[in-house]
Amino acid sequence: MKIGITGTGSYIPPVLTANSSFNNHTFLNTDGTAFAHSNEVIIEKFKAITGIEERRYVTDDLNTSDIAFFAAEKAIADAGIDKETLDYIIFAHNFGDVKHGTSQGNTLPSLATRVKHSLKIKNPKCVAYDLLFGCPGWIEGVIQANAFIKSGIAKRCLVIGAETLSRIVDDYDRDSMIYADGAGATIIEASDKNGEILAHASATYAYDEANYLFFGPSYSKENTTDTNYIKMHGRKIYEFAVTNVPQAMKDCLDSSGVAITDVKKIFIHQANEKMDEAIVKRFYKSYGMEMPEGIMPMNIRENGNSSVATIPTLFDMVKHGKIENQAIEKGDVVIFASVGAGMNINAIVYRH
Repeated sequence: MKIGITGTGSYIPPVLTANSSFNNHTFLNTDGTAFAHSNEVIIEKFKAITGIEERRYVTDDLNTSDIAFFAAEKAIADAGIDKETLDYIIFAHNFGDVKHGTSQGNTLPSLATRVKHSLKIKNPKCVAYDLLFGCPGWIEGVIQANAFIKSGIAKRCLVIGAETLSRIVDDYDRDSMIYADGAGATIIEASDKNGEILAHASATYAYDEANYLFFGPSYSKENTTDTNYIKMHGRKIYEFAVTNVPQAMKDCLDSSGVAITDVKKIFIHQANEKMDEAIVKRFYKSYGMEMPEGIMPMNIRENGNSSVATIPTLFDMVKHGKIENQAIEKGDVVIFASVGAGMNINAIVYRH
């Protein structure tokens, strides 16, 4: 029995925000003091490191669960299945529905339940639940779906990764330029016609690393509200990721029995272009190889970092020919890998 992805769908928000949109922002240090450099210099350095030139935001009327529903509809149609046959809806996100103009996350009812409601699924045995696992949440959802199907308690699952990070950023924090919105969805099921999950690996590093990503107050001393925003220790995350993610990928690939030379694509969390390149280069170095050209599809330049949504949206875009000079064919072996809040790491070796 092969357990794999039979359908994909994504929603890329229409509001395009270029780097130039931040020219008039007031960026502050963590202590509230102003940067010595102009915004033009700050933005240029930001682009050189992250690769981000523009990002996508949702329109004011939509929430995370709304765009997840759009992606889910596409995935169901792509798989050609009856939605009533879904056994699980697993929704990976971080902050719930954050209504425009507010900063309070809403997870009652769960976002998975909201998607099920929007899909108008009547079957009560279709179990819907949310998954909090940071940016690696979609991969972890696929791993859980694989386990459900392998154990015999499910035949077909919908796994979603969606986020609207634009609504929980501190405008005074230059890291706010990283974050974006988006949604990706996949149907996971057992079928002889689809691909196959060959191996997977997950880990949580929480001894010293738990708070590398956290919720904290604005850098502006004039902001006296109790509102908190997404914050991160960027240098620590970079060092952690380039040290631990390549090894997790290697462990996963070695356990799959697939040779490194048979890997066609690596779909890595779109967090930071330089960091992602460093991870993949170190991964290949562990096999005594150079990183092959074109092995790592990227959409961070145009879409920014939408956290848990980056990998499923990227995979859907490549699968449907929406990224120039990138494609996957039936039988290709690919690796999914991610790192994020927790600090969590995971990977999947998958034959398409």
